Amino acid sequence: MDVQLLVTHTDSCLPGLKRKLEDVGINYSVEYVEENIELVESNHIRHSPNILINGSLIFRSQPTIAELRTFFWG
Repeated sequence: MDVQLLVTHTDSCLPGLKRKLEDVGINYSVEYVEENIELVESNHIRHSPNILINGSLIFRSQPTIAELRTFFWG
């Protein structure tokens, strides 16, 4: 499963979001909005953070740990 965090360089949510994903046991990569204009345009990104899974935009804001557990583990 390919999990990408699409965030701005100044997104203060990033440390907490990374911690949540690590707590749930999910590997991820961090991509920055400023360096990935094609992802921003193709997904109509207007804010940060965003989570793409296997290339599809799944979360447009910081999910709770319960939402992450439900999505990844049912």
